[in-house]
Amino acid sequence: MRILLINPNTSSGVTARLHAAAANVAAPGTEIVPVTASKGVPYISTRAEEIVGGHAVLEILSEESTQADGAIIAAFGDPGLGGARELFDIPVVGLAEAGMATATMLGRNFSIVTFATSLGSWYQECVDWHKFSSRCVSIRALDKPFKSIDDVSEEKEDLLAELANTAVSEDGADVVVLAGAPLALLASRIRDRVPVPLVDCAEAAIKQMELLVTLKFRKAAAGNFRRPVAKSSLGLSASLSARLAHQDVS
Repeated sequence: MRILLINPNTSSGVTARLHAAAANVAAPGTEIVPVTASKGVPYISTRAEEIVGGHAVLEILSEESTQADGAIIAAFGDPGLGGARELFDIPVVGLAEAGMATATMLGRNFSIVTFATSLGSWYQECVDWHKFSSRCVSIRALDKPFKSIDDVSEEKEDLLAELANTAVSEDGADVVVLAGAPLALLASRIRDRVPVPLVDCAEAAIKQMELLVTLKFRKAAAGNFRRPVAKSSLGLSASLSARLAHQDVS
C-alpha cells in the first residue's frame, strides 16, 4: 500500500522525523510518501495557522490522492481533516486522532504532553472535536522557549520526560500521548523513564492507516463526510478547483 504522510508545516526536518518514526513500525510492503507543505509556517500553533495548514493539506491531497491508498495529516491538531474526509475517496487520519484513539485502547484515560504552552488551547479544541474530552485528563506543556523546531525533541528531552511523569503522578494518566509532530521518535528514547505507555503519534497513525486500507471501507455516500455538491471556485490551485467541481469524478 502507498500512504501519503502530509506535513502541513513547512519544516522539512520535522517531515524527516515523522517519516523515520512511521517507517520504524510500517509493515513490509507499505510505501510511505512524505510531503511537506510548500506554503505556510514552520509549525502550526494557532487557529489561524491551522486554517493555512488545512488549505495546504487539501491542495496536496488534490494533487496526490489518486496515486495513494490512504493519507495521514501529520500535525497534531489535524488541520483540514474534516474537509479532507469530505472531498477525497481514500481514508484520511490525523496525527492527533490516531494517537488519542490508540491511547484509549491502552488505558481508561490519557494525558497529552507537548513542548509549548501556545499549543494548549488548540489541542484542547482538537480533543473536543474528536469527542475524547471524557478520556483526556490533562494537557501539559513546557513553558520555556526552544532553539529549533527540528530539534526541540532532543533539546527538551529530559523536561518532557519529567512532564510525562507529572501527568502520571498528579493527573492519574494511564497513558501519555506525546503531542506535536516534532516529538516523533521521542517515545522510544524515554520509554523506560515513564511508568505508563507512551504513544508516538506517527507510529500510531501509520498502523491505524494500514488497518483502514486493509479493511477496504467504502467512501461515505451519506452522513457528515459525504462528498459535497459540485461547486465552482476562484483563485485556488487547478487540482483543488477541479476536485471541488467534481471534474475528476467519473
